[in-house]
Amino acid sequence: MRMRLVAVSPARVARGRVLGVMLALLLLLGLAATGGYFWLQREFQEPGPATSLVRIEVVPGASVRAVLTELEKLGAVRNCRAAIWYLRLRGAHPRMQSGVYEVPARASPAQIVALFEEGKVVLDQITVVEGATFAEFLEALDQHPHVTHTLKGKTPAQIMSALGHPDVSAEGEFFPDTYRFAANTTDAVILELAYQGMQRVLGAAWAARAPELPFDTPYQGLILASIVEKEAALKVERALIAGVFVNRLRKGMRLQSDPTVIYGLGDRYDGYVHTRDLTTDTRYNTYTREGLPPTPIALPGRESLMAAMHPATTDALYFVATGLGDGAHHFSATLEEHNAAVQTYLARLRHPPQHNPQPTAGQP
Repeated sequence: MRMRLVAVSPARVARGRVLGVMLALLLLLGLAATGGYFWLQREFQEPGPATSLVRIEVVPGASVRAVLTELEKLGAVRNCRAAIWYLRLRGAHPRMQSGVYEVPARASPAQIVALFEEGKVVLDQITVVEGATFAEFLEALDQHPHVTHTLKGKTPAQIMSALGHPDVSAEGEFFPDTYRFAANTTDAVILELAYQGMQRVLGAAWAARAPELPFDTPYQGLILASIVEKEAALKVERALIAGVFVNRLRKGMRLQSDPTVIYGLGDRYDGYVHTRDLTTDTRYNTYTREGLPPTPIALPGRESLMAAMHPATTDALYFVATGLGDGAHHFSATLEEHNAAVQTYLARLRHPPQHNPQPTAGQP
């Protein structure tokens, strides 16, 4: 059997060697790229270096690079460049929602980016206590560092117009509660939440009101509820205090409520109700004027609203603080009994119990 020898030119041999080298290089590059990709993936998914919670604010328009770079400075991200390259290779373009975030300890870049994409911002809060005035609500909003102020310096009438309620008096129209919100929420948004909250609660209380109340509108019920809120130190007494005022309204008696006088004094109130204050007429002086005052005097809570709409059945026409320091009142059906209770209260003021006395409520 004959063997045929084929001659191979040196050029062809050289081309083969070059091709082999190129293939080897491509293989090495492929392996390196694959290894680099998996390294980037591992960096992106592995727990971060932070040993405690890290708080960061993402401003509107902030880029992924800017936020991850800042987190690297804060010690929450180990290698921000690796995280950014991984996102690029994946063709991912996370949407960074603005707000304040709390990055958990040991959170991976993957978890951090998901946190921003989902907009899981830290919610700030503001608490409006029952019995606060609208002015006090505004002051709390003005002083909150994470509220965007759009209404600062405006009058209550201007604020109500800005909220879309131009013919409504502001006092009493906002429900006292704790409101949670994202950083940079406007004061107008928070006020509107509180306004709508009061309309819902007031509407429900009015719909379930007792029959034959001596007032005809939900707004009048709101006014009475605000007085009850300021008079009642104890929750259990709210309906009873409302019952006293309802009795006086039915009989055409003046309410004679100190908190209404105080509200009418405004900045002139010095911490004490003087005789001159009780005899000086204002729109809110229920010692000199009959019926309910023209507007609420505070922001009443749910229980005071329900008390005003469901007053206790009582023959009492008067009440005065007991002076025992627990916020309780003595309720009387006759002026004689009431005067005796007042003397007892004054005696206890001169010789107080061995514990801190509560401020006295008004005495109709």
